Amino acid sequence: MALIIAGERSGVGKTTVTLALLSYLSRRGLQVQSFKVGPDYIDPMFHKYVTGRACRNLDPVLTSEQYVKKCFEKHSNLSEYALIEGVMGLFDGVSQNREKTFFIQLEAEENSHLVEQQINNFASTAHIAKLLNLPVLLVIDCSRLSGSVAAIVHGYRSFDKDIQIVGVILNRVGSDRHLSLLKNSLEPLQIKIFGVLRRQDNIAIRDRHLGLIPAAELPELNEVIDKLVNLGETCFDWENLLPLLRKTEIISTPSTPSPLSSSCLPSLPKIAVAYDKAFNFYYQDNLDLLQNLGAELVFWSPLEDTELPKDIRGMYFGGGFPEVFAQKLAENTSARDLVKAAISSGIPTIAECGGLMYLCEQLIDMSGKSWEMVGVLTTTAVMDKRLTLGYRRAIALQDSLLVDAGKTIYGHEFHRSHLISDSHQPLFETYRFDCDEFTGKEGWISPQNLHASYIHMHWGNSREIPQRFLEKCRVFDCS
Repeated sequence: MALIIAGERSGVGKTTVTLALLSYLSRRGLQVQSFKVGPDYIDPMFHKYVTGRACRNLDPVLTSEQYVKKCFEKHSNLSEYALIEGVMGLFDGVSQNREKTFFIQLEAEENSHLVEQQINNFASTAHIAKLLNLPVLLVIDCSRLSGSVAAIVHGYRSFDKDIQIVGVILNRVGSDRHLSLLKNSLEPLQIKIFGVLRRQDNIAIRDRHLGLIPAAELPELNEVIDKLVNLGETCFDWENLLPLLRKTEIISTPSTPSPLSSSCLPSLPKIAVAYDKAFNFYYQDNLDLLQNLGAELVFWSPLEDTELPKDIRGMYFGGGFPEVFAQKLAENTSARDLVKAAISSGIPTIAECGGLMYLCEQLIDMSGKSWEMVGVLTTTAVMDKRLTLGYRRAIALQDSLLVDAGKTIYGHEFHRSHLISDSHQPLFETYRFDCDEFTGKEGWISPQNLHASYIHMHWGNSREIPQRFLEKCRVFDCS
């Protein structure tokens, strides 16, 4: 068994509730595996900070339904407890693209309305709940509610009978009188209240233009976690919660790596992974895949390190916040020069979103200041107010480091920057995932050993992508 923490909409406090539960369990010395629905990078950082275990993303758009089930089964079976944080509101998802097959087994013709409902809620928290057959705990923001809370709960519980909403968490309750009104309203529904959180303005985690500020940038985080532990101790009905979170069976057999074989090349090509406050948007499953396919990952910092790791055969730059640390990145001229020289020499390189921005000639930050970057891409990244956000269906326009021409991949964009000029040889033509709306051509493959794109990819259902990357790394002469 495991439990899904869902919200009736975005901003109701799912992350606060999830972190309070994880903090309490971890502080008691209990093993808990967390998951996050959707493509989010930042919430999983907080999960990992609290539990000491990498959070896993459950996203059937970026991967597949089958992969979501395998990922959940594999990692939840290695821990005593399992908890999933949902995304947005319980039923908020995307319309299913006709090219990504989605099978629904109907028991009777009258259930056809549920088919349309589930297709329109693809990759929602409700979709994951049904896919994994798990109960849901609904978090409600009560700050502007009293009697209407019953209508909300009744609506969510009756909207899809296949979703098992086992209870609610009442968040941002103002007073004992307020709580009494809420309980009286909910009493006829016979819905269990698993927790009550009062208004806790002092537990807010700071945010900025792309959401919460990552855990590594918050010196006050340990103090916040202490407060969350206290919430966990005092605000929840643990007698009834623990049985829902506890796994009935723990399987401790680790997965066996299966490195690529080669009779003449080293079995462990070293890949330099940029990892610091500027670059930290990585799916743990991607890093695991590289290692399981035979790579040795060497983490380094473009902010702090003046040299690249020795004897590397590939480089990987994830997303993050290079715009926040642009001055420090610019000042580390040694790192910039070495990265440019390595890419110019032909080393296979992946750069996603923030990584792409770092490889540009310049980066113009939120205040309009311009900073020198690596200079491999003959363009400038400019920060702006417009948020580019959403799943993408991307079709490769030519052969590249990772994909062949004509290949369709599914990814996600999440950035507030744009490039002042596009590549003369764009990597992809892109469309919204849920329709045929064309969203443009993007990505750089110049030189041929470079894959640079705003699109974040999860390789869980596309093992051939990291495998292709490592094959190119193996034949690169680093001498």
